[in-house]
Amino acid sequence: MIAIVDYDAGNLKSVEKALHYLGEETVITRERDAILCADKIILPGVGAFGDAMRNLEAFGLTDVLKEAVGENIPLLGICLGLQLLFERSEESSGPLGLGILKGEIVRIPKGEGRKIPHMGWNSLKVTEGSVLFHGLEKDPYVYFVHSYYLKAADESIVTATTEYGAHIHATVESGNLFACQFHPEKSGRTGLAILKNFAAIKK
Repeated sequence: MIAIVDYDAGNLKSVEKALHYLGEETVITRERDAILCADKIILPGVGAFGDAMRNLEAFGLTDVLKEAVGENIPLLGICLGLQLLFERSEESSGPLGLGILKGEIVRIPKGEGRKIPHMGWNSLKVTEGSVLFHGLEKDPYVYFVHSYYLKAADESIVTATTEYGAHIHATVESGNLFACQFHPEKSGRTGLAILKNFAAIKK
């Protein structure tokens, strides 16, 4: 069972649909027991960093997510879900992030001809040995929708990068933690393969 965390930050149904296509059993939930009893957890999300953190706190999910990580349940953050795992974001002067991983979220710099938010397909440079990208072609294309990006403090956890006015840390893998700035559920066959690789991870 894969628990998809519901904290009113959208993107739940498209993630659920992709997982069902792969034959995975899912539950959309904000219940502590359902999350901690799951085989894996996905923290999706679109929207503003500050609002999302306030929602997580209001629903009592910050401690639940930290507890799940401590119990070594594989967790995948998607888009805003990636950003929330880190310490802070330039988007919000209010709530800090979960701080499970070290790093900050910064705004994509403006540039001539560069549209923000960054919406569209970009190729990735993938680190050899990545769990999420196992069996995929070199330099795969995935779909992004974001105005802010990750600068991880420890670059050894970064397993894929892309360029869009900045060197963007697009994917991280650290122990039982996995996260993508892009949307695998909207990235065609490549995205489905990434989700399949995550679903196959053993606790």
